[in-house]
Amino acid sequence: MDFLEGLNPSQREAAAHGEGALLILAGAGSGKTRVITHRMANLVHAHKVPGYSVLAVTFTNKAAAEMKERVQHLLDSTGENYESPFVSTFHSFCVRMLRRDGDRLADLRHGFTRQFNIYDDDDQMSLIKQIFKGLGVDEKFMQYRAALGRISKAKSHHETPQDLHKNAREPIAARMAVIYEQYEAKLRQANAVDFDDLLLESVRLLRHDTQLRETYNRRYNFVMVDEYQDTNRSQYEMMRLLSDSHGNVVAVGDEDQSIYSWRGADIRNILDFERDYRDAKIIRLEQNYRSTKNIIEAASTVVSNNTQRKGKTLWTEQSAGPKIGLYEALDGENEALWIADRIDKILDRDRAAQVAILYRTNFQSRQIEEALRRYGRKYNVVGGLSFYQRAEIKDALSYLKLIVNPGDSIAFLRVVNTPARGIGKTTLDQVDAHARTNQSSLWEASGQLVEQHALGSRAEAAITAFRQIILDLRENLETTNIRDLLKELLARTGYIKALEENPAPENEGRLANLNELINAAAESAERGEAIGDFLDHAALVSDSDKVDEKAQISLLTIHNAKGLEFPVVFLAGMEEGLFPHSRALVDDHQMEEERRLCYVGMTRARQQLFMTWARMRRKYGGGTPEPALTSRFIREVPEPYTERLSRVAVVPQIDLSSEQWEARDTVRKYSYGSRPSQAADNINSFFGAGNSASTVRPTSRPTAPAALPRPVAPPPRPVPPAPPPPPKPKTASLFSDEEAPPWEVSTSAPTPAKRPATTPPLVKPAPPPQLAQRPAAAGAKTFVPAKQQKAPSSGIRSGSVVMHARYGKGTVMSREGDGDDAKLVISFPGFGLKKLIEKFAGIKKLD
Repeated sequence: MDFLEGLNPSQREAAAHGEGALLILAGAGSGKTRVITHRMANLVHAHKVPGYSVLAVTFTNKAAAEMKERVQHLLDSTGENYESPFVSTFHSFCVRMLRRDGDRLADLRHGFTRQFNIYDDDDQMSLIKQIFKGLGVDEKFMQYRAALGRISKAKSHHETPQDLHKNAREPIAARMAVIYEQYEAKLRQANAVDFDDLLLESVRLLRHDTQLRETYNRRYNFVMVDEYQDTNRSQYEMMRLLSDSHGNVVAVGDEDQSIYSWRGADIRNILDFERDYRDAKIIRLEQNYRSTKNIIEAASTVVSNNTQRKGKTLWTEQSAGPKIGLYEALDGENEALWIADRIDKILDRDRAAQVAILYRTNFQSRQIEEALRRYGRKYNVVGGLSFYQRAEIKDALSYLKLIVNPGDSIAFLRVVNTPARGIGKTTLDQVDAHARTNQSSLWEASGQLVEQHALGSRAEAAITAFRQIILDLRENLETTNIRDLLKELLARTGYIKALEENPAPENEGRLANLNELINAAAESAERGEAIGDFLDHAALVSDSDKVDEKAQISLLTIHNAKGLEFPVVFLAGMEEGLFPHSRALVDDHQMEEERRLCYVGMTRARQQLFMTWARMRRKYGGGTPEPALTSRFIREVPEPYTERLSRVAVVPQIDLSSEQWEARDTVRKYSYGSRPSQAADNINSFFGAGNSASTVRPTSRPTAPAALPRPVAPPPRPVPPAPPPPPKPKTASLFSDEEAPPWEVSTSAPTPAKRPATTPPLVKPAPPPQLAQRPAAAGAKTFVPAKQQKAPSSGIRSGSVVMHARYGKGTVMSREGDGDDAKLVISFPGFGLKKLIEKFAGIKKLD
């Protein structure tokens, strides 16, 4: 059988590659998984390479399972009995290595044994809270998750706590080094590792033990790495060490889809592949099989604005398809309702259709969810609580962890009084203090306090009973399968009984979840897995493994959407400071990653893509909507590929006249070199002192800038004499009644229609006449379009990077006027858009 048959020329060349280094630059939707699986099958079948000698690693369990299944199917089709190649995620491969050969690591990591526990996100959070409490600090110093992020970043760059101590230039960095040091010490004390440690310690083991490294090199003669652009330093070094003697490495990736630098991914790994492997061959997969021509060419044009790329030209034989729909909403609510309305029409025409709504950050889902509920549409939010994160499941798994490893203090704290057995906070504080004094685990400390009779009689009895349960179950660890052990511990601890006796309605669901966990344990036992394998699997389940590909409507971040595809995709919130994120506005490297993220989002769509944004949006917890600027990525999409679906007039710059009172307050608070009264007088003059609306602050703020009045809903349609047709069993459309095929885009904006009585009006009332139609005041300055303005004498213009004493570094988004009276809209990361007058702003140009 020829496994190269049916591949296009580039795919065929890549799949036929044998020895030596190869970089496959696989564009979005170019069939990279097909190339990887056919190459592995071709090595085994045509080149007679033993299956165990071929190693393929990727990032998600879902991708690994798909590869494994497809390779096995190809090999089975030959009718011969071939051994399958070893396909795994990075973390699963590391767990396998450390479980098998980790004893050799004890010289480098004191106290390490192969019976280590893996700390997931919840365990890490519990540990960092415990450390903060011991140091007498809380989240006012730093958020728990931010502290974990700093520790993870340090590990990804192979930095130790001592490195942080040495490089600390400020008190917060020095204290962070102490937190990191205690975090590492407690992990070692509990014989536990986090996800970063799985990679880091595997690399240390291979580098430290030459004999072991040579053994792995002989075993895995051919190494393949999927999603190479997402590898961090540890993953990169692991692949180098595993191929040290033969150099047979195939890296598959796309630099234009490198979007994980925030978790340590280094795009230089793929950009510098030829430097690392001098004789490497490069093959580009440029034919896209997923999306229409309009989507592919538009996305390629956007990402071509980046400089950090090797370059490729995607093309497709598919038709042009519908143009990309662009919708500019009045505010976030209008945007969400329009998306829900458009989805409602699509699903009405085609009940089998699937739609994804992608956004930059999770908070954006709230308004979209509310809009979908108004339409009675069910949806699936990716990134929610997974099965293994539910409280009752975490409790049961923590019991198992404690049975396997009593030194796990995080597991001890979670279950010692769950269900309640009379061990209160005072007792636990006493145990914790004893453990700190003697540098021992909580399990050891509790036993010592019981022996010394240092606890109250009730607490001592409860601790003794709890310890006896764990000790009894430990005795059965080697002789009882995981299913029976789990059932016994749930009975012995009284966990099931406590749920059954409590009439709370949610407890029925918790019991069902525990029964499902027992089913999972039974399946694990049937596969011959030990308790450690079962716990490893539970710890390594990720968000990307929870995507329900059959869901009609999916809501997820663009990061979570990577590797997925949908017939219809909505990219919501395309606004400066939101997407691209505000952090990227003053950092070229982050901006390029944001653009790559946009490219990833656009190329998730197969047939139809919509991109939406709002003129006004509530941000940063504020109660008042703030003006928003259209994302630069929208402007980078060529017009021939797009179609505007909104009737909102396009305005090149924000009109600040209706924001005069906010500007006046800003000047009063942050004026430099003048008294507040002088600053206020200047503002009055600036906006036109002859107009009373310019000098008196309104009692209520308008809902939108004066230059952007909201449209008034049209009068209701006349009722025809004929009886109307039976009403639909769900909410009527809010936007239009036109009928169109599911993939057809209307060339005109939808017409607002009457909304359900239970729904608040979509179209908000127009601003007061005196604000919406304010006559020009005597002496007021005339707005001059940016392209007609003279170059500002200060050199500060749209796009300039400036420094502000309060807000820090920011980017000038727009400028109106010239000289000292110029009005500036500046985006400050963390503070949003600020409207300032250059004369009083006290800003300094940085570039």
